[in-house]
Amino acid sequence: MNRGTTTAGTVLALIAGLAIGATGASPAGADPSPPPANPQAIAVSAADRAAAGGLDALAKGPNEQYERQLVTPWVDDLYSVAYQRTYRGLPVIGGDAVVLADGKGRVRATQAATNAQIAVTTQPTVSAGAAETTSKAQLAVVDKVESHRLVVRVKDGNSALAWETVVAGRTATAPSRLHVFVDASTGAVLDTTDDVKAGTGNSQWNGPNPLTIQTSGSYTLRDTTRPGLSCADYSTGQVFTKSTDSWGNGQATSKETGCVDAMWAAQKEWDMLGTWLGRNGHNGNGGSWPVKVGLNELNAYWDGSTITIGHNQSNQWIASMDVIGHEFGHGIDQNTPGGTSTEAGLGEGTGDIFGALTEAYTNEPSPYDVPDYTVGETVNLVGQGPIRYMYKPSTNGDPDCYSSSIPSTEVHKAAGPLNHWFYLLAEGTNPGGGKPASPTCNNTTLTGVGIQQAGKIFYGGMLLKTSGMTYKKYRTVTLNSAKTLDPTCALFAKTKAAWDAVSLPAQPNDPTCTSNPGDPDFSLALNPTSGNVALGGDVTTAVNTTTTSGSAQSLTLTTSTLPSGVTAEFTPGTIQSGANSSLKFSASSTATPGTYTVTVTATGTATHTAQYTLTVGSGGPGCNAPAWNANSVYTNGSVVSYQGHTYRAKWWTQGEVPGTTGQWGVWVDLGAC
Repeated sequence: MNRGTTTAGTVLALIAGLAIGATGASPAGADPSPPPANPQAIAVSAADRAAAGGLDALAKGPNEQYERQLVTPWVDDLYSVAYQRTYRGLPVIGGDAVVLADGKGRVRATQAATNAQIAVTTQPTVSAGAAETTSKAQLAVVDKVESHRLVVRVKDGNSALAWETVVAGRTATAPSRLHVFVDASTGAVLDTTDDVKAGTGNSQWNGPNPLTIQTSGSYTLRDTTRPGLSCADYSTGQVFTKSTDSWGNGQATSKETGCVDAMWAAQKEWDMLGTWLGRNGHNGNGGSWPVKVGLNELNAYWDGSTITIGHNQSNQWIASMDVIGHEFGHGIDQNTPGGTSTEAGLGEGTGDIFGALTEAYTNEPSPYDVPDYTVGETVNLVGQGPIRYMYKPSTNGDPDCYSSSIPSTEVHKAAGPLNHWFYLLAEGTNPGGGKPASPTCNNTTLTGVGIQQAGKIFYGGMLLKTSGMTYKKYRTVTLNSAKTLDPTCALFAKTKAAWDAVSLPAQPNDPTCTSNPGDPDFSLALNPTSGNVALGGDVTTAVNTTTTSGSAQSLTLTTSTLPSGVTAEFTPGTIQSGANSSLKFSASSTATPGTYTVTVTATGTATHTAQYTLTVGSGGPGCNAPAWNANSVYTNGSVVSYQGHTYRAKWWTQGEVPGTTGQWGVWVDLGAC
């Protein structure tokens, strides 16, 4: 009997209210132009200015820039703006940053992956071919080498020039799309990351039947209302097509039925993302990814672009709501700032959280995939029921509490503390209503905020994610998220209590939150953010402040240590927030040439920093130093420009041409200007 129908698819440093001025969108590193009225453009412009000015956590070196990579709208007129750091034009892997800004041009939070100082050669001594050979040796089977590029790899505060090679194939047990970082000076493997994460129709796992799923008008399992979402036979790679729009037989041993389950669950997750979290599709940009059913393994995978579904011990395809939600969750993790979370447990916990959110949003009745905070219970992967219990991970032998051993724990088991934290945040310790109790690691009693609100807090943390995420950093970014969502600090307090309850302690960069929205705070910005000073000359920038909350406060302005021969003067040096100052850099004739990063700090009740890139010994475009004149007499310390370079005299001279050896070698070349 045909029980199925379908519908054709034709149809970290938190900054409370920090304003960076109403400036227009422009690449980070340039001085933005006046803004259009569009709130997203205003938010992006504020974020660009923060990145260009090295605001607070966004501090960077003189040879580094931030290039905007991703803008993700969130809720409440908030926008996550992600940046790739570069060093002398090379991508810095592990040096990315995120700015959370609002449509009024206020920066609400900043997060950077590292504060490491980068100073490496950009000339490799190991060839790309040698690095490729080393990279291929990291897989048991290599199908192809997809790409290679020269990068700077930063990990654990250390930086090195490296070849990044992407190799596709298999490990000894699973598919792999492996990024291998080989030291471009020594040839040693610095690090590896893998994109592959294990992890109407008639359905077995979802219901009640018939399910209404979106397909194409030509009776193909391709959802044209959710671009990119389709379901194919793993063996052939062909999307399922037939002469009617009724799919599956209700038996999970059928690949077609497996595709019904996959399409239904993916479509529900898409809807949840938009309705509950404010995300535009699975990829954040109105798109999704394809699914393949038919992998002959007891598993399911995300490989960086596709979800692949295997079977359980009964040879039933495991495309249940929580499994599909989990695998698409890996894709969401990869397609939010910072990319795939690599510390053990974070990626798997993220997938479990998105599976639980999708179950809760869909709210199927028993005996289908009901909202239950367990993983894989309906598909019974290995014949022993759920593979994870979010409310009490130790039910299956996984850790309930965070400890220093978690980063070295097997990745699925290491998800325990994150899953436990999410359940405590969403439901609390004794939620009632048939939901299970959840013991804490510190014997506290908690009341939950509800799964939708918990999902918002977690997803907001993902929008502040950077590469090299850790459990400890997730505590910080979710506290930032909760504070941004709720100025009363109630969500902040519950988020903090849930982390404490799984034994993840306070971190140095954790924000604080007070329920008084009038607490004093201010913005700080420099305009311009860089300049050139000739020897014997000076250059000036404006120091702009704005009171963003509370009353005005007295601010003391200071700079970091200056290069030899350079002085700085604020006029005035103490101001009220909301007022401006002028900062003049002066270089003596014997100042040390070079490019330097100067940090400007404004200290009051709150403290904020911004950066100025100062080039000494260069007159800038057009060479500000006087042009050399063959008839002029120059003495020790005299500075001139000649044929695009700046020169300083070592002693008295007349007529000797700069840039030539001359009789006495009197001119010192200070570099191009």
